[in-house]
Amino acid sequence: MGGKRKVLQINDTFSTVDVEDHECGMWLLLKASKSEDRTTRLEAVQAMSEAHHWHDYQYRTVAQAYDPRTLVGLARSQNSDLRFFLPPPRLPPLKEDSSTEEELRQLLASLPQTELDECIQYFTSLALSESSQSLAAQKGGLWCFGGNGLPYAESFGEVPSATVEMFCLEAIVKHSEISAHCDNIKANGGLQLLQRLYQLHKDYPKVQRNIMRVIGNMALNEHLHSAIVHSGWVTIMAEALKSQHIMEASHAARTLANLDRETVQEKYQDGVYVLHPQHRTSQPIKADVLFIHGLMGAAFKTWRQQDTEQVLTEKALEDEDRYTTCWPKTWLARDCPALRIISVEYDTSLSDWRARCPMERKSIAFRSNELLRKLRAAGVGDRPIIWISHSMGGLLVKKMLLEASKKPEMSTVIKNTRGIIFYSVPHHGSRLAEYSVNIRYLLFPSLEVKELSKDSPALKTLQDDFLEFAKDKKFQVLNFVETQPTSIGSMIKLHVVPEESADLGIGDLIPVDVNHLNICKPKKKDAFLYQRTLQFIRESLAKDLEN
Repeated sequence: MGGKRKVLQINDTFSTVDVEDHECGMWLLLKASKSEDRTTRLEAVQAMSEAHHWHDYQYRTVAQAYDPRTLVGLARSQNSDLRFFLPPPRLPPLKEDSSTEEELRQLLASLPQTELDECIQYFTSLALSESSQSLAAQKGGLWCFGGNGLPYAESFGEVPSATVEMFCLEAIVKHSEISAHCDNIKANGGLQLLQRLYQLHKDYPKVQRNIMRVIGNMALNEHLHSAIVHSGWVTIMAEALKSQHIMEASHAARTLANLDRETVQEKYQDGVYVLHPQHRTSQPIKADVLFIHGLMGAAFKTWRQQDTEQVLTEKALEDEDRYTTCWPKTWLARDCPALRIISVEYDTSLSDWRARCPMERKSIAFRSNELLRKLRAAGVGDRPIIWISHSMGGLLVKKMLLEASKKPEMSTVIKNTRGIIFYSVPHHGSRLAEYSVNIRYLLFPSLEVKELSKDSPALKTLQDDFLEFAKDKKFQVLNFVETQPTSIGSMIKLHVVPEESADLGIGDLIPVDVNHLNICKPKKKDAFLYQRTLQFIRESLAKDLEN
């Protein structure tokens, strides 16, 4: 019925079949995607991703016939039709008289108690010891868990069970940073259980993000890739990568990059997010720009505008030059497409009352070594680098560079550093540390805040050592500083970083009429803050971007 006899070679055998002309291309692409030649495979996947004229059944046919490598490639291709991705397999039923909350507890209880640091032990005991009833009774106040008298002042949502599940997930995220524990998560049905939770909590982005963190950590282990793919997670990540919400898309991009050993050599550990490019690209990447947030900051919200994420997401769809939920991803990526743009995330706290883990006392020295190790695993040092930091993040950058200079395996990080931008970095300390002694909101100053005090010996040593080092290496430096006070809670307003503290001693120092939180948030794309930042990046990388 209108079909034509075609001779097709599929899987190294010739067969004569009834097939339409336009279907020849589909089968040939499918065969090419399984070629032993890498270039042929990549070209086939790209051509598939650009196929928008096929019938539904053709997408389904390809979806049932391609291999896991092709599936991941299509998920990481920007224009792929979601019809390429089969729905995840049916999830196994819950055990009789059980619930997702109880099964999550059982998963957590099944994980090894070896190789655990204090923080993992804390979250594990917290999650296993608390019931939804006790959490509901304590909801809204300062909660004391585990009998250790350490209060934990944060609510995770309206539904008590979601709160319990969040505590379990916090613990499982920590466990998933240990490769052997990932094997246990997989062996005990964790990939399916986490998928059930992900689908149940569509209205709780924080729950979903922690689940994606676990899957992203598991994807660091190549021997688990097959299990991750066959459990249907690639379909979920392919959909999430197309989300308008930057956090959801970036978590998915991290997981898929870790699964894509065809085009990605780097491994992105927990807290390291590529903002650009988040898809496979033919654009050669010539340099890296790294964004390091400060106290109480985050990988995404630190670099957005002053409105709420939801409002900005809606506005950005209409006018991305004026509105963005993350200007490095939206504006910088468009102005400098040859850059890989990375934003990191790490926990900080203003006070021990709000610490994510009360046993966690992480100094700037500890955090810098941890971040340096993660960034090197992501290939930082292989290309020219620009560092961009806000507040305490700048102290971490200085410490990371000094530490890298002492380690031969990190020498390329120093060699390839071209420039550093500091947004209101307290090189000489901050008054925040003084206020925290007396203000109830900051009753127990955390180690991070103590390290920012003007009389901190560690801070002075860091400043003296880095200044000498930066002059010797002839780093290009640009310093911005706020001129407006910042509201801390409802009780105090203070000038967090005064001009004299933001003066590194080298590079231009530019005062800007904003407060400490907004010094790294340009109002719009043609604002001075963004344009001067863009100018510095282009000038510092001029030779590298030309090649």
